[in-house]
Amino acid sequence: MMHRVLFCCGINQNFMNATAEEAKQVWEATREMLQGIDGLPGLTILGIMDDDRIQVGPSLAAPWTFYIMADVEDYETIVDACNFFRTTPVGDGTYKLWKYCRVEARIGRELVVPE
Repeated sequence: MMHRVLFCCGINQNFMNATAEEAKQVWEATREMLQGIDGLPGLTILGIMDDDRIQVGPSLAAPWTFYIMADVEDYETIVDACNFFRTTPVGDGTYKLWKYCRVEARIGRELVVPE
């Protein structure tokens, strides 16, 4: 069964407190995380939406900073996608991405608009 998944991603206060160089390293780690998710077998990214231009400050809950909508074949692949936040190194690898941002996955099914 295919799952429709909304990965809700939010930056936190550690990112807000980061130096310009540290923030650049977080952005690089975010790029690597997104590429990792995009490369997972059984996961198709349908789109990514970023609302950072209309939201200022950390995302403690909804509204989030950015969202990834994907079709995912199984639950374990959803877990693998979330795990990139735990394992993607930032800069020299002292910290991982989850120091600076968080993710929550909403799992459902595709809803087709009736004709």
